[in-house]
Amino acid sequence: METASPAEEPIPASRPARRATAETMASRQREISVSEFFTKNRHLLGFDNPAKALLTTVKEAVDNSLDACEEAGILPELIVEVKEVGSPTNASGSSRFRVAIEDNGPGIVKPQIAKIFAKLLYGSKFHRLKQSRGQQGIGISAAGLYGQLTTGRPVVIISKIGKGRPAHRIELRIDTKRNHPDVLKDEVVEWDKEHGTRVEIELVAAYRGGRTGVEAYLEQTVVANPHLGLIFRPPKGEVLSFPRVADELPREAEEIKPHPHGVELGMLLRMLHDSPGKSVKQVLMDDFSRISASLAEQVCTLAKVKAKTPASSIVGDDVDRLHTALGQVKVKAPSASCVVPIGEALLIEGLKRRFKADFYVSTTRPPSVYRGNPFVVEVGLAYGGELPTDDPADVMRFANRVPLQYQPKACAISESIYDTNWRSYELQQPRGALPLGPVAIVVHLASVWVPFTSEAKEAVAGYDELLREMKLAVQECGRKLGAHLRARERAVSEQKRLHLFQRYIPEVSEAIGSILARPKDVVQKSFFSALPNFVRIAEEKPKATPDGAPPSGGATPPDLPSGAAGGAPSAAAAAPSPSVAAAAAKKAGPKPKAAAVKAPPPMPTKKRSGKSVRPHQPKKRGPVSLAT
Repeated sequence: METASPAEEPIPASRPARRATAETMASRQREISVSEFFTKNRHLLGFDNPAKALLTTVKEAVDNSLDACEEAGILPELIVEVKEVGSPTNASGSSRFRVAIEDNGPGIVKPQIAKIFAKLLYGSKFHRLKQSRGQQGIGISAAGLYGQLTTGRPVVIISKIGKGRPAHRIELRIDTKRNHPDVLKDEVVEWDKEHGTRVEIELVAAYRGGRTGVEAYLEQTVVANPHLGLIFRPPKGEVLSFPRVADELPREAEEIKPHPHGVELGMLLRMLHDSPGKSVKQVLMDDFSRISASLAEQVCTLAKVKAKTPASSIVGDDVDRLHTALGQVKVKAPSASCVVPIGEALLIEGLKRRFKADFYVSTTRPPSVYRGNPFVVEVGLAYGGELPTDDPADVMRFANRVPLQYQPKACAISESIYDTNWRSYELQQPRGALPLGPVAIVVHLASVWVPFTSEAKEAVAGYDELLREMKLAVQECGRKLGAHLRARERAVSEQKRLHLFQRYIPEVSEAIGSILARPKDVVQKSFFSALPNFVRIAEEKPKATPDGAPPSGGATPPDLPSGAAGGAPSAAAAAPSPSVAAAAAKKAGPKPKAAAVKAPPPMPTKKRSGKSVRPHQPKKRGPVSLAT
């Protein structure tokens, strides 16, 4: 019997040394402050590069100022200053800039100044179902946090709430461990404004032009906010002024309650448990929109829950059945009073502030709903004029009147434009690309809650309901543009036909007159009287000369130069039009009678085979008409 040698025996595996115990791991666990989180993940808020950080800082401050002015019923007047206060620190062109935004809003009461500007996730708009630019309570405090991280300088705020009231100047820092403001300086200063707020943030940034620059953002902001008066002082160059074109504020958006078709199960459970002393029926009627007493009874019946059951006692399967019943009952769509679109007329006025074009059109879709949230889509379009003819379309995206300048390919607004067949509207379009031509497109989404793809609010998520309404609005503007271009093409074609007729009618009239022994002007008059039957174009009325006599020659439409149609002369070089000829005849007085023309003697007859043969003689004809 063979036995295994000692060398062949298995070697026992060595156990790894324990690196930590449950107790030591538990000792390292602690709560993470939201300020600490965004300090390490500032790219989530739009501060991932110096140029974008500068734009985000300006955008957040401008959004807050506009919201405050509109909520207080004040026509906004904003001053935006970007000043370079240091030399470039690296090869990328980054430098220190001081950004200042000043408004004429209602001001901020002193106890709230520190929390608004130096506490993340603090605000008044997160819990409201009402259209506003800000939503999360992060933006302006995150801008101050970025400035603190890159320069170590505090945020400076001056605010005044009314005439005769003191203006407070406060310097702030953010305690990132506690997400709490630290007030470094608090003093009363002299300020010549009656009311308003000024915020200054110093940060490391890069000032650049182009589509994603600060200047482009402000130009787009005035398009979507025609009631805004804006002054921009860039670090270099002249001061830019954007006067308002509308003296009326948008109507105030109304706050609404959650819609039953958009509520999620966890939210429903929280609403029930946060309503002590109320029954299920009372919660449905008081905390949801569009639910009446009879509809609340119907929901309770479908869910097999008694209407008088205390809301705080609903748990388990009862909540699940109640949530399912809310989705099954027919409920009216939410009220659109919580959404304030720009309006078709004001959207066109905004386009005129940015683009010098020949044709403008806009449309506003009826209110619709996604996940229980009302929304409205608007589209404006400008064509021709000084827009570049060979470049892709200039697309401007807006959400609650705020320009979206980054991540266009990830945005539902861009997707709706790419998916539209622009060839049907007389524009060239490469496959899967924007249309080519002198065209600018504006798409605005107004909603109580815009579904952004990230906290940076750079692109809109592609919900099916949003995409459908956006595409329908874009197509409606496209149809109007196509009709305009086809009508213009027909007008050009008819104008060419008119020039051809006006060029050859005098020659043809002279030839026919010589054949028929008729005066040339009589034949020519017949041609011109029949001309409207063959050329469907509206001629401009001739303007009177200084002596009161109408000018000779026809009018040329403004969009077609004289001598079109292959070098054909204009109507002035051809015979006069019927209206001009009639006016000239009236001024000259009665026309003298033409001398009688004797008929030629009858031709002699010849006899052939016992029959009289008469040579052919043309019949007498009246004036020749083109209609014959």
